[in-house]
Amino acid sequence: MMKKYIFFITILLLIGGGITLGINRSKQSVGTTKEKFTVVTTLFPLYDFVKNIGGDFVDVTLLLPPGVEAHSFEPKPSDIVRIDASDLFVYTGKFMEPWAEDIIKGVTNKNMQSVDASIGIDLMKLTPGMPDEANGLDPHIWLDFDNDKKMIHTLTSALIAKDPLHTAYYHNREEDYMEKFTVLDYKYKLSLENCATKEVIYGGHYAFGYLAHRYALEYLAAQGLAPDAEPTPRDLIKLVDQVKKNNIKYVFYEELTSPKIAETIAKETNAKMLLLNASHNVSKEDIESGVSFLDIMEANRASLTEGLQCE
Repeated sequence: MMKKYIFFITILLLIGGGITLGINRSKQSVGTTKEKFTVVTTLFPLYDFVKNIGGDFVDVTLLLPPGVEAHSFEPKPSDIVRIDASDLFVYTGKFMEPWAEDIIKGVTNKNMQSVDASIGIDLMKLTPGMPDEANGLDPHIWLDFDNDKKMIHTLTSALIAKDPLHTAYYHNREEDYMEKFTVLDYKYKLSLENCATKEVIYGGHYAFGYLAHRYALEYLAAQGLAPDAEPTPRDLIKLVDQVKKNNIKYVFYEELTSPKIAETIAKETNAKMLLLNASHNVSKEDIESGVSFLDIMEANRASLTEGLQCE
C-alpha cells in the first residue's frame, strides 16, 4: 500500500510539482536572512528537539496528527506531499518508521534533505523472551538522555548544513539545551537511588527498556513493541503473580492507548495506577499548551519516584 502511495504522489509531483517548488524559490528570492526554513519530523521528541535548537529560524511541524499512536501510523498522500515540499525531513530510523526510507527514495524535491536521528546510536536488543520484532532491536532511543544528546547534536549539524549563516546561533542553543538533559539525568539518578522496589510493571508495549537500563530498573511490559499486540492470558497471569509476589503497589500505564491491561492487573492485585509516558506523540491539548519533551520526562520522574516508593 505504501509503495502505491509513493508512486501515485511521485506522478502528481512530476506533473504539477513545479508549483510548490516554484513558490519556495520565489519566497527565497525575495526573502531575508531571517526567513525560516521548513522541517517535518515524525515523532514528538524530534519535533521538540528541532524547535528548541532551531528557534527563530526554523518552522517545524509534526507529521503525526495529535493523539495518534505512533506505531500504527501510516502516512497519507498529503503527508508525503508535505515531506516532499519541506527543506528537511527528520525521522528516528528504519526500525521505528519502516516506511520513511521508501518515501525518501520517491522524493522529487532535490533541495529536501533527510536526517536519520539514530545515526551513531547503538540500538539495544530486546530483553530475552520478548517477541522478535524489528529484528530484535528496540527503537525507543529517545528514552535515554545520552541518546538524546547525540540526536540533538545530529540535528544541530543538519540545521547548520541547511543554514550556515546562523551556525553560532544553533550551536549556542544546542549547548544550552544539552545542559538541561544533563541536569535532568542527574535528577533521575538522585530520585531513583533509594527506592523500596526497582520493578517497573508496565501495562503497555515495550517502550522503556533504555530508561530502565540507564537507571538499573527491572522492567516488565505486558506487550511487545507493537501497542496493538494483545498479551496472552499466560502473560497477564505472570505479571499479576509478579505484582502479588513482590508486593508491588503501583502499575504503570501508557499514553494515547486504552489502559485496560494496566487496569486488569491493578484490579487483580489492588495496585494503584500511574502514567508513564513514552512521548512518541502528544494530545492536541498538550500541543496547544506547549508541553515539552522535558516536561513529560519530569512527569515520568515524579511517577517513577512515587510508584517505586523512592525516598
